[in-house]
Amino acid sequence: MSLIDLLTGNTSNQVAEQAENKFGINRNQVIALLAVATPLIISYLRNKSQDAKEAEALNSALDKDHNGSILNDPSQIEARQAEGGSILDHIFGGQKSTVENQLSQNTGISIDKIGPILAMLAPVIMGYIGQQKQQSNVGAGGLGDLLGGILGNASNQAQTQQSNPLNDILGSVLGGGQSQSSGNPLNDILGSVLGGGGNQQQQGGGLGGILGNIFGK
Repeated sequence: MSLIDLLTGNTSNQVAEQAENKFGINRNQVIALLAVATPLIISYLRNKSQDAKEAEALNSALDKDHNGSILNDPSQIEARQAEGGSILDHIFGGQKSTVENQLSQNTGISIDKIGPILAMLAPVIMGYIGQQKQQSNVGAGGLGDLLGGILGNASNQAQTQQSNPLNDILGSVLGGGQSQSSGNPLNDILGSVLGGGGNQQQQGGGLGGILGNIFGK
């Protein structure tokens, strides 16, 4: 299963349905948030995995707690929300509030609901990475390449299948994330693609423009 399949398939719909029911948020807004946040989280994990200790910790967590079963068991999504919050705290660290603010501004989802929805999503992403890790049979030393491959394959797929708004979002996010060279996923994706920082604002607002067209903002 590719990352695009994850974001356009049953698992993503289950997250969106549960978030819609729990928080009263339009399902399309939730799906758009997932499309932006998922590659962002994976980018941060890829960045962290360049450090040997972080790679070992991630490898251990994947082996212990994230075998991919959540992808076939929607009941785990809400049940593991607290765990998801801890995952996000570790991934984003001191940049968590900045990430959440940017995502709130660009999806129209209130800041008080962004965190809980992302916490529902985080174990799903970890489960997906754990599944891919098992299938690829890689250890800590191969996680960076695995995560980079996930993003690269998704970027190629999204860019060649821009036939609907979700693929436009994914193409914008993944394309921007892959093309920047600062090495900082926050700058690469939030700064450039979401139009939060300088050099690509003139390109129609990047992802913000796409989301605006979808939601009529």
